[in-house]
Amino acid sequence: MTDKAVKAVVTDIEGTTTPIEFVHEVLFPYARERMAAFCNANAAVPEVAKALADARELAGDPALDLDGTVALLLQWMAEDRKAGPLKSLQGLIWREGYEGGVLKGQVYEDVPGELRRWRERGLSLFVYSSGSVAAQKLIFGYSDKGDLTSLFDGYFDTAIGAKVEAASYGAIAGETGFAPGDILFLSDHGGEIAAAQGAGLQAVRLDRALPRDAWTQEDTAPVAGSFTAVEAHLSPGR
Repeated sequence: MTDKAVKAVVTDIEGTTTPIEFVHEVLFPYARERMAAFCNANAAVPEVAKALADARELAGDPALDLDGTVALLLQWMAEDRKAGPLKSLQGLIWREGYEGGVLKGQVYEDVPGELRRWRERGLSLFVYSSGSVAAQKLIFGYSDKGDLTSLFDGYFDTAIGAKVEAASYGAIAGETGFAPGDILFLSDHGGEIAAAQGAGLQAVRLDRALPRDAWTQEDTAPVAGSFTAVEAHLSPGR
């Protein structure tokens, strides 16, 4: 990959640590089917009330009633909008599902072992996903591979910036205290890889359709079939 040492790893979730199908075919439908009932039952709960108010403010319609706000949220879901209030409410709905044993976060087989190996080696590990920090912790905390949250030193969502903007990765470097060049970013999304490289981070694109041990070069970034392939080419920090 590179002769430059890596001291920290920042990983995406969807398509990187977790199958895209789990997010789009399990999590999103689960939240969509329960959004109206959840909001109606919990509208007075402070964190729900705040998210609903934030959604109305973001829409520029502070007088919108509850039914109208729910309809707006469902519209945003259909459009795959990365709206903060929507992400917050989805996370609260998913929390009920995880805590009730209905949902179990899916994680690729190679991920837990490599994360533990990197952590034992002294690397710091972080997550950066478009899903809320709360939703990220639920996937890893209630995963089908056990509770993995202790492996991570921190989590970032789009509150720090959009994932296709280089400034977001510069901000993450600042928050973690590592120089950009000492951080390795892992994602399945080419635009995110380019943005991370634009901020000076090292980056590898994950393509889970490739064989597990695959390692190829695409444009300016390497492409790996798994975390195991990344490990085989990783230059750890000293």
